This record gives sequence, C-alpha cells and structure tokens, in this order.
Amino acid sequence: MLFPIALISMGVMGWIASFGLTLERLHVAENPDASTSCDISPILSCKSVMLSEQAALLGFPNPLIGLAAFFAPVLVGMAILAGAKFAPWFWRLFLLGHLFGLGFAIWLFTQSAYVIGSLCIYCMVAWAATIPLFWMILGRTMRDGHLGNNEKLGDFVYSWSWVFTLMTYLVLIVLILIQFWDYWITLI
Repeated sequence: MLFPIALISMGVMGWIASFGLTLERLHVAENPDASTSCDISPILSCKSVMLSEQAALLGFPNPLIGLAAFFAPVLVGMAILAGAKFAPWFWRLFLLGHLFGLGFAIWLFTQSAYVIGSLCIYCMVAWAATIPLFWMILGRTMRDGHLGNNEKLGDFVYSWSWVFTLMTYLVLIVLILIQFWDYWITLI
C-alpha cells in the first residue's frame, strides 16, 4: 500500500513543481522584464535558470517534460491501488524512464549550480520528487525479480530507499553549500 501512495505523492509533487514553473515561464514569455515569484536572491532565482539554454534542452521548455513525465507515476500508483498487475517488461521500462529522469535531474543540477550559478526552487522540488521515485522503483523492480535474480538485494534497496533518498539529498545539499559558500556566509 505504501508503494502506490508514494508513487502518487511524488508524482503529484513533481507535477505541481513542473506546472508552477510552466506558469512562471509563460509569465516571463509575456513580459521578459517581469520577475518570478521564486526570484528570492541571486542564488535562488528561477528566472536565471529558465532563461538559460539548458532550460530548453529539446527545443521547448523543460517543465513540459515534467508535466508529461510526472503523470506516469501517478497513473501507475492509481492502477496498482485499483489492483493492476504489470508485466516484467513494463517494470523494466518504468525503471529505465526513471533512470533517465534521475540522470536528467542530476544534469540539470550540475548545470544550475556550476554553469548557470543559480538554483530554481521549482526545479529543486522536481528533483526532490525524482530521487525517491528512482530508489523505490529500483528496489521494487529488483525485489519482484524483474531484473534477474536480485530479490534479496532488491528487498534491501526497497526497504532502505528512504535512506538512499536522504543520502542523495545530503550529497546535493553539501554540494550546494560548498558551491555557494561565499553567498551563504553573507547571510550570517
């Protein structure tokens, strides 16, 4: 019961972040001089990120990818709650999609922090949803035997997915603290 609820909640969280960022992007497209609601400081600035080349990797705004992609875990979670069973190939593809999602989130993080020099709050919420989705789906797919004979390892990964999620968050937080240290100490 926890797995489908987590899929739905993280999917909704990521979808809301993508939707909010899409609205902000439309606002800036209407008025390029406008500031966004998430332009809080030089470091926390959605507008700086959304106007970068990286914000439209495939030629259109990245939040549109999030609007489509975050809907998938919501649908799968709802289907599981309704009693659906999925074939092993489905779980492998679902995991592959989330692996790409995690890779994309990590790439966007590195571009934001190390190239653009600003962080987008909506983006960080989307990353925060992507990370536990990946760890839970990896563990569940392995535990259920859809990635070979790794049920024990899968059970471990699934049972401890919250720890892997927190560890991933911690790594990103430390990298953010280090990268923007000169700014953070001015706030003290």
